[in-house]
Amino acid sequence: MFSTLKMFQWKGWLPLGKKELLGWDRTFKNVAEFRDALQKYSIARRFAYRLKKNDTNRASGRCVVEGCSWRIHASWVESEQVFRIKKMNKSHTCGGESWKHATPNKNWLVSIIKDRLRQMPRQKPRDIVNGLFQDFGMELNYSQVWRGIEDAKEQLQGSKKEAYNLLPWFCEKIVEVNPGSFVKLSIGDDCKFQRLFVSFHASIYGFQNGCRPILFLDSITLKSKYHEILLTATALDGDDGFFPVSFAIVDIENGDNWSWFLEQLKHAISTSRSVTFVSDKEKGLMKSVLEVFENAHHGYSIYHLLENLRRNWKGPFHGDGKVSLPGSLVAAAHAVRLDGFRMHTEQIKRVSSKVYDWLMQIEPEFWTNALFKGEHYNHITVDVAATYADWIEEVRELPITRKLEVLTRNITGLIHTCQRDSNCWTTKLTPSKEKKLQEDAFRAQFLKVLFSTDTLFEVHDDSIHVVDTEKRECTCLEWKLTGLPCRHAIAVFKCKGSSVYDYCSKYYTVDSFCSTYSKPILPILDNFNDLDEEKDASESVQVLPPTTPRPPIQPEEKRYYYRKGEPTRVMSCSRCKGEGHNKATCKQPAQPLEHTTTPATALALDAPALALDAPALALDAPALALDAPALALDASALDAPSPCP
Repeated sequence: MFSTLKMFQWKGWLPLGKKELLGWDRTFKNVAEFRDALQKYSIARRFAYRLKKNDTNRASGRCVVEGCSWRIHASWVESEQVFRIKKMNKSHTCGGESWKHATPNKNWLVSIIKDRLRQMPRQKPRDIVNGLFQDFGMELNYSQVWRGIEDAKEQLQGSKKEAYNLLPWFCEKIVEVNPGSFVKLSIGDDCKFQRLFVSFHASIYGFQNGCRPILFLDSITLKSKYHEILLTATALDGDDGFFPVSFAIVDIENGDNWSWFLEQLKHAISTSRSVTFVSDKEKGLMKSVLEVFENAHHGYSIYHLLENLRRNWKGPFHGDGKVSLPGSLVAAAHAVRLDGFRMHTEQIKRVSSKVYDWLMQIEPEFWTNALFKGEHYNHITVDVAATYADWIEEVRELPITRKLEVLTRNITGLIHTCQRDSNCWTTKLTPSKEKKLQEDAFRAQFLKVLFSTDTLFEVHDDSIHVVDTEKRECTCLEWKLTGLPCRHAIAVFKCKGSSVYDYCSKYYTVDSFCSTYSKPILPILDNFNDLDEEKDASESVQVLPPTTPRPPIQPEEKRYYYRKGEPTRVMSCSRCKGEGHNKATCKQPAQPLEHTTTPATALALDAPALALDAPALALDAPALALDAPALALDASALDAPSPCP
């Protein structure tokens, strides 16, 4: 590792927070800590030493140069339970001859990097390279420090490779500590990890008893050594908060792994309700969802459609299309009637006919309220992956068992927080739904209600709407879409003297919210470092890390292939002006430059004339710019609809 290491003059290194690393009466936990500090001190002070006495109770060292006065002695103090420096002579009389022998080794570098990573876990190799040069006056290359960081992380966090061997034990422990949980581990014939599915009993019970039948499917790249992918299924609680139902870690994101994930999800939740699934259209999950869940509905996430719009369509747009397009897309998705949907899509068409054609190819019946047949409770624009991304961000580089530990801890913390918050609620509905209901109730007091029958009512607003209390419907379609009575229905209930809460969806009640978070997740293990002591290695199944997928290959350059009969270009040389070779292979001497006989004064006189021509050229620029609006007007005329004959 240190074959190319170079040492420079010491720059007065001082450890962080200390004036001196070693000194008389300094104490350490044990002899190993003393040896580590002594090695760092010798590298920083640029000398080599030799330990004469070296055991668990005492350690004595001197400079390697014979006759040098540097000495140190430390020993174990039984009464204080510390390892103390009792004698130390810091002066060297060797003239610095021993610095040539003060060569750091791999263990020393790893020890230094470990100290730095404890203080700043996300330090980059380049920062550590610079820090080692400033602190110790040594120059290491990037690859040396990178390998040292990998070894230091393995000592601090555990082996990423060995962590996979602990997965069978981890799965058994989840079911043992949390009965009713559903866990499935899949291993290939070559003993390599393929996929792991986890759904805690608390999550299964919460979804079955308190959540709306809607699940958001998404994936997150863990960006770790083995490039695992996190697949997630997330529900919504009564207060529109994210409720993790299940997750899986797979070796690669493809159709087979998604189908496997959905099959395990079906076994885990085992519900008879018709579930609506929302996912990114680009993932192509519709076929897999409908094959596994026969009576389910599937919709496209508007959040991902917006991301695709911003990423793939940069213009040109007419007018302020770059600003208005996202809003028009969201408005078209939220439209509850076909005429409203057409109005917003026509706005998109006026801005860009290509974007309009792209949207129409994405099957509007899967992303707009006006055509969608399932129930998604008006939630099609949420970004579920952001929650998991925040949880995973700090542990992307940790072993897989550590990732599972963090996911479990965050889900446990979420359940506990929601349990605590709901205990303080005094309303019948959750806070967000209660606020929405009160806002609509205020608007309802200005509406006029006419009785038709015991269950049918005519409500006069800006337009006339019919409310059917028996079917729990209003012609404005908001009641059916959200599960909360609209302002027209609230006006009817006030006239009838009925309680509006009797007509709200049960999923919005505080009781349902409490049921969602009623079951806790019990801790599996406080310290994953003790796993080897608790599991019997002889009975465990060997699990190897997955095969790391190859990075995407850059597209090959398009080469021109010569066709027989085509004339070929003759190669010419810019050096000798000859043909058949180029400058790199030219063997002729360079041609001398031809000097003109124009006097220098003549050249100087011509320069102002050239400069005077520049404003004239600049004056032509506005004239060119004036033509641009005319061109823009012509372009808009091309996209304008043709008049009816």
